[in-house]
Amino acid sequence: MATPRFYSPVPLAALQTIELAPELAHHAIRVLRLKADTEIILFDGRGGEYPARLLIDGKSGYAQTGAHRPVEVELEGNITLVQGIPAGDKMDWVVEKAVELGVKRLIPITAERGVSQLNAERGMKRRLRWERIAQTASEQCGRNRLMQIDAPQSLQNCMDDITRDAQTLLFCHPEANKTLAQALQPGMASLTLLVGPEGGWSAAEQALALRHGLQAVKFGNRVLRTETAGLALIAACSALQHWH
Repeated sequence: MATPRFYSPVPLAALQTIELAPELAHHAIRVLRLKADTEIILFDGRGGEYPARLLIDGKSGYAQTGAHRPVEVELEGNITLVQGIPAGDKMDWVVEKAVELGVKRLIPITAERGVSQLNAERGMKRRLRWERIAQTASEQCGRNRLMQIDAPQSLQNCMDDITRDAQTLLFCHPEANKTLAQALQPGMASLTLLVGPEGGWSAAEQALALRHGLQAVKFGNRVLRTETAGLALIAACSALQHWH
């Protein structure tokens, strides 16, 4: 059985006894029913991990940490996914799988044709939920750095930010003339992918992307659902660029 891994919201240090956050302790002791002296792994999202021994005192949990291990499983290239927020709980799936595929940053977009339109309060609640999902996904897949999740925003609001540093910026469009393979640059270190919501990008959003130098690309001859398109593109880009 694999050693249980847990994300700690509290910064960790080597060779210390630390009290586990209540939610973490509850999950380890009450949900997973781990026993005292169980070997676990802790990480705090800053890189690397700490082997530790679980200690239990009633409902409280503690951990005796070992030496820091500089273990990293990040992709060799930085991928940012700009995702039009889909309806229902589909975004939960996108967040989880984006973590597993190695995405560094996810920017949720309240697109003009999007079914899901969030006000500031709902957007904050959804973001907190997505961050918890990302933490759990990191525990499962072995990542020791957390994927950054931005607050939901319009495409206009994020455009200057995403075009500042990325080498290659692509938006998915089923009628584009250029394929994904044609648009990728050998040896590039960063990539930003834009995927629209169920209704696709509006004409104004497409024009905005083109004015900022983004390239329209298509991925095969079939129209993929929004919750599938970004993940498929990420996997294909990683394979084509030999990012592991």
